[in-house]
Amino acid sequence: MMMLRRRHVLIAACATLTTLGLWFSPRVHVAAQSLPTSVSDKDFWGMVVAFSEPGGFFRSDNLISNETAFQRVIPELKKIPHPGAYLGVGPDQNFTYITALKPKMAFIVDIRRQNLLLHLMYKALIELSTDRADFLGRLFARPRPTAITAESTAQALFDAFDTVSSTEELADRNLRAVFDHLERTHGFPLSEEDENSIKYVYRSFYLGGPDIRYSFPRSDFVGGQWFPTYAELMVQTDLQGRNHSYIASEANFKALQNYEVHNLIVPLVGDFAGDRALRAVGQYLKEHDATVTAFYTSNVEQYLFQGDAWKKFFTNVSTLPIDEHSTFIRAYFNRMGYRFQSAGPGLQSSTLLDPIQRLLAAFSSSEIRSYYDVVSRSK
Repeated sequence: MMMLRRRHVLIAACATLTTLGLWFSPRVHVAAQSLPTSVSDKDFWGMVVAFSEPGGFFRSDNLISNETAFQRVIPELKKIPHPGAYLGVGPDQNFTYITALKPKMAFIVDIRRQNLLLHLMYKALIELSTDRADFLGRLFARPRPTAITAESTAQALFDAFDTVSSTEELADRNLRAVFDHLERTHGFPLSEEDENSIKYVYRSFYLGGPDIRYSFPRSDFVGGQWFPTYAELMVQTDLQGRNHSYIASEANFKALQNYEVHNLIVPLVGDFAGDRALRAVGQYLKEHDATVTAFYTSNVEQYLFQGDAWKKFFTNVSTLPIDEHSTFIRAYFNRMGYRFQSAGPGLQSSTLLDPIQRLLAAFSSSEIRSYYDVVSRSK
């Protein structure tokens, strides 16, 4: 009996110690959830508001890209394993990168609130459209051309749209549908100023049509430099002649539509050198155990190096969850006096890749001092 009592006391003591141990020991790490496959309208708008910063100024509207070489790096980028999150800046060239790289989620960070509203306009038009032709008809307020099929190439689509004209009636109807979809279907509380900005953007596409150029309606030529049209950008290819644009095929367009329908492309207002947007995105990704696969910066760094803002930008980038595969995608324009010169007259660009980890290592060891250092290390 005495031994039995001692045994019961020992068991009770062990149980007490175990309970105390669980109470006082560090919390066991539980793996965070992966990025969502769908985001609610409430959470989507919550991120737009909470992650964004006050809007800033840029000298042009940037309604479409002016980079003709942006697809050339896609075959190399597609080799990156385990797609995570995509970060980008600017208008719809991001859509081509997203449909090609297939990230789990995407965040578009731009200093201009107009860019956020441009993406919301695209979101509505893409979600409302049945296919590529329907989307282009809505974007440019033109009736659907005949003699096009699901197999039509991007060039065939634009050739067909050249045969039809836009109308004010279609433009008004499409714009009402955009506002109805954003404000009623999704419940996004747009201000009157937001609505006026979307009206301005949509009217630019309606008047410009497939020939709309960068920073419409300003001159097509600035300082003698040539800007490509929307149609010309959509028919660009990689160096093997393959077109990866979101207009290139119905499969690409449907893939983009799936991202938009599930609120997986989140546009934000943010300065790359700001205090909130990039850091908020980084925190969100860390909470979901995700890394940045690709970060498309266009040529924003060129402007950041006009002062000391580049230091804050790279410091912000250092807070993002990255791995050895995380890659910067940057645009480099000729006439800058560096390498990667493009042949021929006018505005031409090269698209460069740079591993983010290596760039940050160079930054922390004070090897980065100028924009030249950034460009020259890229491939």
